[in-house]
Amino acid sequence: MAARLVTGARRRDHITSVLRQLHWLPVKQRIDFKLTVMVYKSLHGFAPLYLSENCQLVTDVGRRYLRSSDVYRCTVPRTQSQIGNRSFMAAGPWLWNSLPIEIRWKDITFEHYGRLLKAYHDFFA
Repeated sequence: MAARLVTGARRRDHITSVLRQLHWLPVKQRIDFKLTVMVYKSLHGFAPLYLSENCQLVTDVGRRYLRSSDVYRCTVPRTQSQIGNRSFMAAGPWLWNSLPIEIRWKDITFEHYGRLLKAYHDFFA
């Protein structure tokens, strides 16, 4: 409704073209975007401790060197239900691991990360 108000689109007009014109994401992609931003902040020390504790890298958990240590992946805990799969503890790391390696690079700045992530979500929207 806000997109229609801003652009003056009618109620019967398709909203997808309006959202693309405004560079806004649909609801599902917006949720995924926000989750992955919270994981980024957790991994880089910009999030509260209670969120950072839920995002652990594979390198921090294991004692041995793994090939997956170089790709900056998070550990995804096992859950017992669909509700558990939707929690930040499981959904955040799972979404993070599903991003391309270029986006979850270790030394990327937050501004550059946000631009890459938005372009990635716009591509799949």
